[in-house]
Amino acid sequence: MADIQLGIIEARYADMIWEREPVTSSELVKLTAAEFHWKRTTAHNVLRRLCDKGLFRNDGGTVTSLISRQEFYSLQSRRFVEDTFDGSLPAFIAAFTKNAPLSQEEAAEIRAMIDRAADPR
Repeated sequence: MADIQLGIIEARYADMIWEREPVTSSELVKLTAAEFHWKRTTAHNVLRRLCDKGLFRNDGGTVTSLISRQEFYSLQSRRFVEDTFDGSLPAFIAAFTKNAPLSQEEAAEIRAMIDRAADPR
């Protein structure tokens, strides 16, 4: 599942589904017509691709997620750190903060996340 890659429009369509699920495919056709100016066939084809990638299920015209938005973006973030920083979270944080220091609130939030991850009880 970590190998799922989405283009910009696919990601926007996936976000549209996650925000509204469960949602009917008919409603998605209307939403994508308004948002992307798509025809019905395009909406269904892209939905089928998202289902084939394992993100969603279209069961009798009702679309639901197989993986949550948070899970998906968490997997994408992990893959980015693996691919770009050889899996080193400290290297990622160093690069992220090099030109933009953290606020006190951000630093406190990161410390709390580290504490929770180090002691997951």
